[in-house]
Amino acid sequence: MRRRVAAGVGFAALLFLLVQLGALALVPTFYESGYQTVEDPSDPTNSLVYIVAILVATAAMLAAFKFDLDWVVRAFVVLAAASISWYVFSVLLPPLAAVGASIALAALLVIHPEWYVIDAAGVVMGAGAAGLFGISFGLLPAILLLSVLAVYDAISVYGTEHMLELASGVMDLKLPVVLVVPTTLSYSLRDTDAAETVADAGGDAAGDDEIESGADVVDADEVEADSDAERDDDRSADVGGDADADVDSDADEDAGDVRDAFFIGLGDAVMPTVMIASAAFFLPASLTPSLGVAWLPALTLPALTAMLGTFAGLFVLLWMVLKGRAHAGLPLLNGGAIGGYLLGALASGVPILTALGL
Repeated sequence: MRRRVAAGVGFAALLFLLVQLGALALVPTFYESGYQTVEDPSDPTNSLVYIVAILVATAAMLAAFKFDLDWVVRAFVVLAAASISWYVFSVLLPPLAAVGASIALAALLVIHPEWYVIDAAGVVMGAGAAGLFGISFGLLPAILLLSVLAVYDAISVYGTEHMLELASGVMDLKLPVVLVVPTTLSYSLRDTDAAETVADAGGDAAGDDEIESGADVVDADEVEADSDAERDDDRSADVGGDADADVDSDADEDAGDVRDAFFIGLGDAVMPTVMIASAAFFLPASLTPSLGVAWLPALTLPALTAMLGTFAGLFVLLWMVLKGRAHAGLPLLNGGAIGGYLLGALASGVPILTALGL
């Protein structure tokens, strides 16, 4: 059981790392291609506009699920996957090939929504969304955005607890709104009723973070651990506004059984990566030169320490989740990214006001 959980945690960390490295690799080419989505990236009102968009999208999705309009959400997410992947492929492939690749990705999501297809699409979408936001949100807007989302996540998990219904509806779509972390090679997402898994969590918490970039909404789920002698006591935990991990364990830890997979909301990987990408792009190169990684020229010390801070938050979060209590993820993940970034910026000699984007 311990080995399976450790393998799952390691795979989750790998997916986070791929999203982060992908975003850093895309930042320079996205900017050169003119993909910056706002006129003034330093304007903090950009963050407020995005927060309002999140609230509106949340309400719209809840309404769609309430009136059995799941197909609308499915079509929206598939189109979002195609559009965001096109941004990524357009800087890597010739125009026609980029269009073909993005259409093929969307088609695979509809025809064969297996966990490895979902994860591959999630990494592409996550890196693309974080790269787009990274060059569009300056340092202050990025810090504000991550801070407000962390607070919103905590309220939605510990306060209103309105995310279980949303998580259940989105999980049933089997689309890249989550990263799927199997703990056994025989696991098949297509044969899993993920929505029932979330619903079984009863009154614990499921969270969501929605990430809209072009048309993308990223939602998440919850972490569930079973450990009762009767029925394997369901203990769900929201891993971050949109994270969900599912782990089963018997009262006898050595004889325990672990679920075949757990889920982490894509937004949990994307939002802290926005801080990483923003740090790499907006801090003056004279103060924070590249670390000299040939294939990753955007990597600077503040970006690296923001990555390390994110992983510190991730591992603490997963440790807390495996204890069986519900927790919001973005306070730890976004907090780790911001804290790590500020430490790296100060260590590089960046004045604190400059680091804060003031």
